[in-house]
Amino acid sequence: MTDWSFDREAIRAFRFVRCEFDAATGVARLAYAFDDGPELVETVTIPGAPFELDEARAAVTERALRLLHLIAGVSYYKAAVPPEIRIDGYAIDAATAELLQAIYRHGLGEFAYRNGIDLDGRIRFPANEVEPTHGRLGEISRPWVGSTSDSALVAIGGGKDSLVTIEALRALGVSQTVTWIGGSQLIAACAARTGLPTLNIGRQLAPQLFDLNRQGALNGHIPVTAVNSAILVLAAVLRGDSQVVFSNERSASYGSMIPGTGEVNHQWSKGWAFEQAFGEYVERQVAPGLHYFSLLRPLSELAVARQFARIDRYDAWFSSCNRNFHILGERPVQRWCGVCPKCHFVFLALAPFMSKPRLVSIFGRNLLDDPAQAAGYDALLEFQDHKPFECVGEGRESRAAMAALVQRPEWREDALVRRFEREILPQLDPAELAIEPLLEVSGEHRIPPALWESLRDRFAA
Repeated sequence: MTDWSFDREAIRAFRFVRCEFDAATGVARLAYAFDDGPELVETVTIPGAPFELDEARAAVTERALRLLHLIAGVSYYKAAVPPEIRIDGYAIDAATAELLQAIYRHGLGEFAYRNGIDLDGRIRFPANEVEPTHGRLGEISRPWVGSTSDSALVAIGGGKDSLVTIEALRALGVSQTVTWIGGSQLIAACAARTGLPTLNIGRQLAPQLFDLNRQGALNGHIPVTAVNSAILVLAAVLRGDSQVVFSNERSASYGSMIPGTGEVNHQWSKGWAFEQAFGEYVERQVAPGLHYFSLLRPLSELAVARQFARIDRYDAWFSSCNRNFHILGERPVQRWCGVCPKCHFVFLALAPFMSKPRLVSIFGRNLLDDPAQAAGYDALLEFQDHKPFECVGEGRESRAAMAALVQRPEWREDALVRRFEREILPQLDPAELAIEPLLEVSGEHRIPPALWESLRDRFAA
């Protein structure tokens, strides 16, 4: 409709219009719309085309494509959060609807909080057990067992966590392809530094989305790890990989405690609840034999930092600073801005395990000797503020790390460490500041048993 205009308050429905995959080019097209408005078409490009798809692999590819279509729609649904969701062309069963409602409800938690929206009971995906003409997502007509090898697609984000995973798998002799989505030069350089095979997947959001933002669309954080997980599942199906591996630690399962609101988890789709639900769904409903898991789930952020400190080949290559990554292109003036919550936390988490000259060399300055950074570190410590809406560790980890630095002569004279010792430490329970319990390997995970047996001792050391 040429005369259609975006009016957020008047929109009644969000539509999943269709999804298509061209095996000759490796391009998936995901189409969405509001009411009867123009289509919003996103494309995802999987390198390696043309793909040869026999009947069984074509069926699994279609299931993986539909799952991606449904999850990636969160980027567009949030623009208006209309009361109705419609799925054109195919139907979904109750298990699929339940998974999607969890992803949208919890994955948009920070978005809802910042925009003052109550999502409880608002997001309802239409489950339909009647078989439509084009098939039903959730039905397995023929099992697919993937590759006969244990090859893994390993997601890399350019930060310390994925590099710990990559080096652990390398040490255990696991065949891996280092994989990322989008055109980040920083991630590409870090991936090349691994010396392993790489896969750069393209993703192009519907360009009209940015026009909608200028017309008053709601905006905010989405569960991007859920979207990336679905993209890697599709890529693994097409390539025949048997594992999709992420690097989300157990600390990701804990959100920010907001007075009067409760817990809001910025990184919900990096947490255990998502990993468990998504991984089980993929194996049961999409591609039996394809295993999705996080290698770092048994570790805290501090335990991951300890592992990373033992690796020095990436000191000049890695970056966890989110200010370097933007949806319309990165602006990598330097690898670390030094003022965002990610910079604050990574510096603090590495400090107990890395020499001071090495750490200061990585960041270009000593963040703990800058009084202007006090408010940022207070938020990490959950001192007179809540944990930032960022992918950072728990408050107790930051407090334990800072308490450990108080005992280190090379750190204790720095401005923020002195301030912590003088003003904050006396208010804390010394029994809760020990760093050693936070380094223990524990918790639930989906790591394959044979791999975990080899990995456990490495992570415990």
